[in-house]
Amino acid sequence: LININGRIYRRNAIKEEQYEEEEEDVYHEERAEYEESAADEVCESHQIEQTDKGFRCTINVPSVLYKYIIGKKGETRKRLESDTRTSINIPRQGVEGEIVITGAQKSGVSSAVTRVEVLIDSFRRKQPFTHFLSLALNDPQIQEGFHAFKAKVLEQCSQDSGVDESIFQNPSKLHLTVGTLVLLNDTEVKKACDHLQEFRHAIKDITEGKPLPLEVTGIEYMNDDPAMVDVLYAKVNLKDGSDRLQVMTDRLVQHFVSAGLMVREWDKVKLHGTVMNTLFRKDSTAEDIGGLGRRNMRDREAFDARNILKTFGSHRFGEFALGCVQLSQRYSTDCSGYYSSATTVSFA
Repeated sequence: LININGRIYRRNAIKEEQYEEEEEDVYHEERAEYEESAADEVCESHQIEQTDKGFRCTINVPSVLYKYIIGKKGETRKRLESDTRTSINIPRQGVEGEIVITGAQKSGVSSAVTRVEVLIDSFRRKQPFTHFLSLALNDPQIQEGFHAFKAKVLEQCSQDSGVDESIFQNPSKLHLTVGTLVLLNDTEVKKACDHLQEFRHAIKDITEGKPLPLEVTGIEYMNDDPAMVDVLYAKVNLKDGSDRLQVMTDRLVQHFVSAGLMVREWDKVKLHGTVMNTLFRKDSTAEDIGGLGRRNMRDREAFDARNILKTFGSHRFGEFALGCVQLSQRYSTDCSGYYSSATTVSFA
């Protein structure tokens, strides 16, 4: 089931086809078949205008998704146009713009808009993450504690299976991931930035307008076998023992989920910072930001963390005052070595 603007639609099994399109090289089209429960109802998510020739509606769609609406040799668009008795005008591939749907009947335009939204939602979920809400843990004291942890682990546990220097996090990019987003053009990035700024008053209410004093102590893993670990995390808690950080991050995720900018993965945000990750073994630029976009586990060589957990289970990385939340861009670096930020909200 897919929730689009408060309405529920059923998506059937996905059929994959490989084909060649005039403006592109060969690529895979994953065509979503669906049953929509409100095809003849008035579309409430977009304004349908009446014109001299009938009705018209425009939809902002990132250009990377055009091909899924066009389909193999234009078949998907033709089918949509035939089923709804509308005309669907799509900009050229790579050109950002609006999809324009016109038709003689308002109900037909409304149905076409809804079906296009279902297609967009289906294929958007298959795109890799581009941005994430982050809380930086790269304070100098935490980095110093991380360097000490890394040196001791390599000194005492390097003989354990899979343990080597390549799987340690970049200390300049130590962070907590609050949630991940797929933002496919500048318009979507701006929307997410505005949405984060809208939440700044709620953040300041929770933090009481002050930085949050955090302590980073201890490590943990999240799979069943400590002898076959892919990711090792540092534990993060507020020094005063309160749950304000948990409350803030949970509410922040809900704020983005309710706007359709994020997909909820957990009941609660998992507050932890990655210190070791087997994703880094083959690709030093790989990033663990959690979520559905992670590399298939079969491509990863796990490591034996039993001695690390036994020896350094209560390692103290340090403490610092957390002062902001950022909308960070994946695979980017700013002048400090951290991720580039699209926007930031300060707690103070």
